[in-house]
Amino acid sequence: MKELLRKDDESMREHRQFGLVDSKGRATAFTGKDCMDWAGHIVGDGYACQGNILTGEQVVENMAESYEKTEGDIVDRLFAALNAGQAAGGDKRGMQSAAIYVARDGGCYGGNLDRWIDVRVDEHSSPIKELERIFRIYDMTLLNREDPSRLHKLEGDLALKVQRALAKLGFIEDVNAEIFPNDALEKWMGVYNFENKMRDDGTIWQSVLEYMFKEANLDS
Repeated sequence: MKELLRKDDESMREHRQFGLVDSKGRATAFTGKDCMDWAGHIVGDGYACQGNILTGEQVVENMAESYEKTEGDIVDRLFAALNAGQAAGGDKRGMQSAAIYVARDGGCYGGNLDRWIDVRVDEHSSPIKELERIFRIYDMTLLNREDPSRLHKLEGDLALKVQRALAKLGFIEDVNAEIFPNDALEKWMGVYNFENKMRDDGTIWQSVLEYMFKEANLDS
């Protein structure tokens, strides 16, 4: 932080605001005295929270508290912080955009980039709610954060129901109680962008089932 400020133009330094967190979770932040009110920051274990032109200090306080208390991975905690900040008043000018970006080593689809999650909404009257809606689709298809307890064995009545869905969707012609059409299931999953949730152990994710049965107009 000191190095960034040292190299900055003196005429602009006090207009800056930024937060930094290193690989060990140590955090720091800076809010220049010329940032527009209300402006400020809070740092904690593994995070930095800051904002300007906010309705008040309660915005960052609520965001930090929600981030610390929310269970789940960093995605769940970031969404909780966004909602808590908005509930406390958010930006003085109202709502306009929201975004969530998370990097992970080889995290993107195909593994050739570190961009694990990159979703944003611009020029929207309810950007956080819209961001959550879009993220649910992104999460269901391209990510794999689902709890292992939501895995189901493809056998018995469930296997037959999946075949009925595949038949209604045009991926197989007939239901076969003896042989499960794995190739057809994989083809369907590829068409609907579920490649990251393909399994080779005879199980299927609950989210995949729900989407398939909805598309086939079958009760889940």
